[in-house]
Amino acid sequence: MAAARQDYGAKLNLYAFYRVSNSSTGEDLVQDTFKKTWAYLVRGGKIDIMKSFLYHILKGLIIDEYRKHKTSSLDVMMEKGFEPSEDYSERLINFMDGKRAIELISKLPDKYQKIMRMRFIQELTLKEISLISGQSKATVAVQVHRGLEKLKVLYNCI
Repeated sequence: MAAARQDYGAKLNLYAFYRVSNSSTGEDLVQDTFKKTWAYLVRGGKIDIMKSFLYHILKGLIIDEYRKHKTSSLDVMMEKGFEPSEDYSERLINFMDGKRAIELISKLPDKYQKIMRMRFIQELTLKEISLISGQSKATVAVQVHRGLEKLKVLYNCI
């Protein structure tokens, strides 16, 4: 086991550090890797290729580390520069405006409703809309532009 630690320890530490972005956590994971490997050997387990076995154990431990529920105190977060804010007004206004715009699409002429829904609700590209509708990409672009203009007029009237 000492030979394995000497041969693979440094590379396992680098791999763990790369994956968890914390050297002390990475070293702990590598230490646990060697402990689990030793325990497996003591129980009579057989290892064909030591390097791949060690990496397999380490990858499992890294995944377990990711899955741990991590809690951070507000003080620690504020020391790192986090500033709590509760101003959601702009986000709410944008949401409400978007919802109103979607409702207004149904007030457009049928010619523009279909194109506007595909473009802004289904988020299709002009090329995808042209394939679906059988119209050229330029025609679709013009209809989207004209539909937006009509939508702006309806939006400003409300």
